[in-house]
Amino acid sequence: MVDDAKTALKRYLDAARTNLLWKLDGLDDYDIRRPLVPTGTNLLGLVKHVASVEAGYLCDVFGRPSPESLPWFDDDAQADADMWATAEQSRDYIVALYRRVWEHSDETIRDLPLDTVAEVPWWSEARREVTLQEIIVHLIAETNRHAGHADIVRELIDGEVGLSLGNENLPDVDAAWRAEHLALLQRTAESFR
Repeated sequence: MVDDAKTALKRYLDAARTNLLWKLDGLDDYDIRRPLVPTGTNLLGLVKHVASVEAGYLCDVFGRPSPESLPWFDDDAQADADMWATAEQSRDYIVALYRRVWEHSDETIRDLPLDTVAEVPWWSEARREVTLQEIIVHLIAETNRHAGHADIVRELIDGEVGLSLGNENLPDVDAAWRAEHLALLQRTAESFR
């Protein structure tokens, strides 16, 4: 039963990880770095952020420090330094970083029981004590949240959408239907002005 639970949690985490990386496919370096909302959210920054968060939760919290240096989390780092890639941090570098963190995190998941207790020092004292299972669930939610951000940013870039590769999870409609539907939604919204 425990192995089944761990396998299920890992499957959902892997799906979220894969979907996030998929949002980079087919885009040039400009588009993966381009901030399209006022907060500066961009595709490559989302991958860098999720890699960094995962390193903290599944590596550091469980006493298995990430072999990766993450200077953007240093006390003197610029605010939001984990949310964008510098000119020196290439797509290949960020994706490889994420894959190395992913591999190291998977070792934690594989090696430790789901009821392993750890402490998240940056959480409030009331909820600081956690289990591996809770952290995996937290990371599934966190990674999917950011994959959703990536989905919207990608749609703003080139109109590509979808839940996962080969599964758009949208109605099979043509461009004319989509345009009419968008106009309907806009008219409906306008009626509330």
